[in-house]
Parts: sequence; C-alpha cells; structure tokens
Amino acid sequence: MGNEANKSNWFQKLIVPGIVFQSCVIAGGYGTGRELVEYFMGYGPVKGTMSICIITFLVWGIVAALTYAFAVLYQKFNYKNLMQELLGPVSIIYEIAYIYLVVIIMAVVTSAAGEIVNTLFGWNNWIGIIGMAVAIFLLVISGSDLIEKVLSAWSFVLYGTYIVFLIMCFVKLHGMIGEAYAAPQPTDIGAGWIKGGFMYAFYNMAVILGTVYTVRHNTNAKSAGVAGIIAGAIGIIPGIILFIAMCAFYPDIQNETLPIAYMINQMDVPWFQYLFQIVLFGTLIETGSGLIYGITDRFETSFVEKGKEAPKNLTIIIAIVFLVIGVIVAQFGLTGLIAKGYGAGAWLMFITYCIPMVTIGIYKISKKSKEKKPEEIETP
Repeated sequence: MGNEANKSNWFQKLIVPGIVFQSCVIAGGYGTGRELVEYFMGYGPVKGTMSICIITFLVWGIVAALTYAFAVLYQKFNYKNLMQELLGPVSIIYEIAYIYLVVIIMAVVTSAAGEIVNTLFGWNNWIGIIGMAVAIFLLVISGSDLIEKVLSAWSFVLYGTYIVFLIMCFVKLHGMIGEAYAAPQPTDIGAGWIKGGFMYAFYNMAVILGTVYTVRHNTNAKSAGVAGIIAGAIGIIPGIILFIAMCAFYPDIQNETLPIAYMINQMDVPWFQYLFQIVLFGTLIETGSGLIYGITDRFETSFVEKGKEAPKNLTIIIAIVFLVIGVIVAQFGLTGLIAKGYGAGAWLMFITYCIPMVTIGIYKISKKSKEKKPEEIETP
C-alpha cells in the first residue's frame, strides 16, 4: 500500500500538472492545426521544426518551472493571487490581458467545434457550438477534482490517437514528409522562425497560470520546478508530431482552415477522420473547462480571503458569461481569430507575464528559498 501511495503521489506532483497543461493548451495551441500553420509553416519544414522544438519548448518549460516554483513557495494557487504577489497593484494589467486571451481561446474552441460538426456530419455549425458550450458548462460546475481526473484520462486518449495518427502518416506519407524536408527551404525568412516560436509560446503562456492549482500537492519548489519542465515537454510533443505530419502537404496546407481534416481526407481513411475529430472535440471541451475553471476559482478565492462565502451561483454565472462572449466572438472566424487575436495576445503575455516572471519572479524565488530553514525543505 505504501509503495502504491508513493507512486500515486509522484504522479500527481510531477506528471498531472503537465497533463492538465497539455489538455488546456491543445485547443489554442494545435487542436485544429491552423495554429501551427500560422506560426511555423511559413518558415518551411526545417526552420518550422526548429522553432517549435527549440524556442517554444524552452520558453514553456522555463516559464512553467518558474511559475510553479513561485506558486509553491508563496502558496498562491490561482492566477490572481500569484500575480498580485509577483506584481502587486499593477497585476490588474495582467488580469485584463489574461481575460482577453481566455475570451479569444474560447472563441477558437467554439468556432472549431462548429467547423468539426460541419465537416463530419454536414450539420449547421451552431449545433457544434451549442453542444460544446453545454459540455464545458457541465464540466466546470462539477469542480476541480473532476476536471483533473477527466483531463488526465482524456490526455491518454489524445496521446494514443496522436501516436496512431503519426504511424499512419509515416506509413502513408513518409515519402512526402521526407521530400518536404529535403526540398529547398524558404531563404527570405531571416530570423523570422525564431520570432514565430516566441510568439506562439507567448500567447499560450496564459494557460500556465490557469493551471497553477494543479501544483498544490507539491511540498517544495524543486518538485514544482521539475513539474514545470515536464509540463513544457508534455505540452509540445503532440504539436511537434502534428507539425511533422503536416509537412507532407507543404506548402498547399497553408491555405486550409482545418489542416487536420484536410490531411485525413487526403489520406483517405474515413474511419480515422471520425475518430480523430471526436477526440479533438472532447479535447476542446477539456481546454474550455480548464480555462474557465481557472477564472471561477480566482473569484471564489477572493471571497474566501475576505472572510465571505462565495455566492452560490457564482461559478454558473461566470461560466455562462464567458461561454456566451466566446460564442459571439467566434463569429469572426477561426482563421481571423488565430492570425489577429492570438498575435495581440502574444505581446500582452510577453509584457505582463513573461518579463516579470523571469526578472522579478526569479529574484523573489531566490529570496524566498534562502528564507527556508533546512528542516523545512522536503524531498519531492
């Protein structure tokens, strides 16, 4: 029993944060494939792969490690309290940026849901949009424990599906993938591939703060930092797999609204088209519920800290408000939201979160760590 408990404790501390991060980042990060096209494919297969493997992984891993360590040291397990500890009164600037990005991601989630339903069954997009909104709402009001369990379980389904997808791609498309990487690459991009990796990493960083509640089980900054590095890897691996597969259809795939659906259609595997899109639909639900829960938890905590009881229907009201706003914003279309909405969000995250965390955050982590007495430091 003791060994089983230790294994469970290890998994919860080091792996679950990464699983939840990956589940939340996928919709805004690479769920439809359009995001990878927008930020990487324009630089060609080789430089695009370098950008996503080196730049994005490093940024996510470093910032997640610092954020999770900071959260554990200062015992701040929602984004509002953590940013207040980091920035003080000016943390409101980050909060505005965070809410902006959550709205954009929710719009992408609902828009993608409509596209999926339309592509698979020919139904009106609104059926997918409404179905997605209802599923997210039901999961959010169920609480953090259920969200963690659902996200963890579904992530294994997602990874399994991506592995099957990669195998199929290499079996059916290995020649085309190899040709894409061997062919002459764009020569007029300069250092753009580096910028693409940073921009992609920055706009997705809001998810890191939205998942800090998952490191509440950690007893020290070291294990939390390791969990952050692992989260960076878990979060980006499916995106790398997808990007490599997408390169088989370079450069034509750059014009597709739903690149993943286009790829599967080209491979002529109807049964997998349904399987992949259903798994993606479920993953979009995960992302939406995880992000909205992060906001509801922030408001509920505010009431508790003031010695007040949170209004009974607070979670329901917040969930409905964000879902409705997301549905409205989704009318701008998937491609436009990713190109313009995420671009602005990337700079907002860079200014209000990334710079403060790698400067003020490192200073405060170092200061707080020195205050710890040796006997207070526990092993992971």
